Amino acid sequence: MNYLILLLIFRSINSQVLEGVLKTWMAGETQYRIEPPDSQILLPEYDFIVVGAGTAGCVVANRLTENPNWNVLLIEAGRHENYLMDIPILANYLQFTDANWKFRTQPSGNFCLAMDNNQCHFPRGKVMGGSSVLNYMLYSRGNHEDFDRWARSGNDGWSYDDVLPYFKKIEDFQIPEMNDPKYHHNGGYLTVSYPPYRTKIAEAIVKSGIEMGLKYVDYNAREMIGISYSQASVKDGIRHSSSRAYLHPISSRPNLFVKKFAHVKKILIEPNTKRAYGVEFVKNGVTQVARAKMEVIISAGAIGSPQLLMLSGIGPRNHLKSVGIRAIQNLKVGYNLMDHIACGGITFLVNDSISLKTERMFERQPLSDYLNYHKGPLSVPGGLEACSFHNTDDPNNPDGYPNMELFYLGGSMVSDSTLYKNFAIRDDIYNDVYGSIKGRESYMIFPMLLRPKSRGRIMLKDNNYKSHPLIYPNYFSDPYDIRVMLQGIDLILNITSQPPLKKIESTLYTKPIPQCAKHSFGSPPYWECMARHFTLTIYHQSGTCKMGPRSDKSAVVDPRLRVHGIKSLRVIDASIMPEIPAAHTNAPTYMIAEKGSDMIKQDWGFIQ
Repeated sequence: MNYLILLLIFRSINSQVLEGVLKTWMAGETQYRIEPPDSQILLPEYDFIVVGAGTAGCVVANRLTENPNWNVLLIEAGRHENYLMDIPILANYLQFTDANWKFRTQPSGNFCLAMDNNQCHFPRGKVMGGSSVLNYMLYSRGNHEDFDRWARSGNDGWSYDDVLPYFKKIEDFQIPEMNDPKYHHNGGYLTVSYPPYRTKIAEAIVKSGIEMGLKYVDYNAREMIGISYSQASVKDGIRHSSSRAYLHPISSRPNLFVKKFAHVKKILIEPNTKRAYGVEFVKNGVTQVARAKMEVIISAGAIGSPQLLMLSGIGPRNHLKSVGIRAIQNLKVGYNLMDHIACGGITFLVNDSISLKTERMFERQPLSDYLNYHKGPLSVPGGLEACSFHNTDDPNNPDGYPNMELFYLGGSMVSDSTLYKNFAIRDDIYNDVYGSIKGRESYMIFPMLLRPKSRGRIMLKDNNYKSHPLIYPNYFSDPYDIRVMLQGIDLILNITSQPPLKKIESTLYTKPIPQCAKHSFGSPPYWECMARHFTLTIYHQSGTCKMGPRSDKSAVVDPRLRVHGIKSLRVIDASIMPEIPAAHTNAPTYMIAEKGSDMIKQDWGFIQ
């Protein structure tokens, strides 16, 4: 629990009142708060072991336990969820808690230059539900061309037509005006909806986009180019994580076993047959072995999955040798690291009291509105209210393949006294640039690079499972990425010059970053300098256990997600993406898990 938030709440409302409201809210939420219990026993053998109870792992555990004859062990290094994690606006603050792995990139001279030690923060969920508990809940599938490209690269069965049924299967879609049955479905485990509150800023942004010529679009149907309020994984104003969606409804299944606070050290592999037969994990300081009769499934994410494979002897032979690990299978594990990044800090001031400011949201009425009715500004997912998709190379094509997303927040880094710490921005730079407008009414727009050409790598620091891996994202190593980022900033300046935003007296904040002041503010060299200083991950790390056919020497798993050369071992999570989709990667990860679960069932003869 974040003590800053508690202080803010208790400063705003009498503690007895808060306690009563919380009890009332919790009583009404009982049906949502049933997590599978932490198993106290360890069976001699399970049919399947799933490592990681994140977005993918929760789905896989649910779908495999649909066969009552299969026992499934789900292992999670982190904790259970709590109520504060359910409040959408608090997404920013969860990074300060023990639910975050708190990864850092290696220092760089080309990006994250405004961050502490030139290192970017890489938040990842260490909690039941994984990063679906930390993310900003924006739900976007990606473009049809993303998946057709996967298929054309040799991944049979992964075209858009192949994956669309799985995207539909996920959803309980709650946006009636967009509920086209060709693209959407009601009755799935995960609720997708508009959040129940939006600011006047968000309304002005959407109107401005339309006046600029953008179409109001369902970006989760076929055509993405356009603008929209954010579709989000939010149910009745509450975060709908993968744990809430996929595990809570099946918490009583007798064939589902869960180990929380259990950190997997390595996958156990028979050296002669190269067959995975279990995992070694540590819980309460005690090392234990869990055995799998049929398969081990790794769903530890784009950082955790390659790290675990390499610790287990699956990875680049020379690199493993350098840290004292004998290679069982020589594969390009850890390569092909991709991410979506944005240029942060582009701030606009408004004169009316309409933005999402912390001090206003935690006053008595907004708290009461949320805790009693799940409405009001606390229901806005991390402040993210709207988004637009653009193809800067083909701007007039309504069915274009977007390379840039703008997403719009109803507040900014000056709306809260600690938000800039999420991004590891140095105190001196923050105070120099933003100190004079702290607490002002403002909003922020992020230009997010959707199809980066730069690729990075994850490597082991040593052979200790407790050590965080070395992360080299190599942002902006390809000049294309900077070019598109600058085009995205031009789009921002165009949209914010439209009458609806001018009507609320929206004004670009123009104080320069001192390290970039040698360039004229607003010039391309200035924006490039700003992008290299305020380089923000959007938490979409992917690709480090790349999917591809055996002929692809860079592939780690085959199109059925089986690790090349190792029997009874699959990877099912965002790490298998051969190319990062033009999407916030949470939705495609759900799809990968649904499809991967069906593949397992098919391969083992369980047809529903």
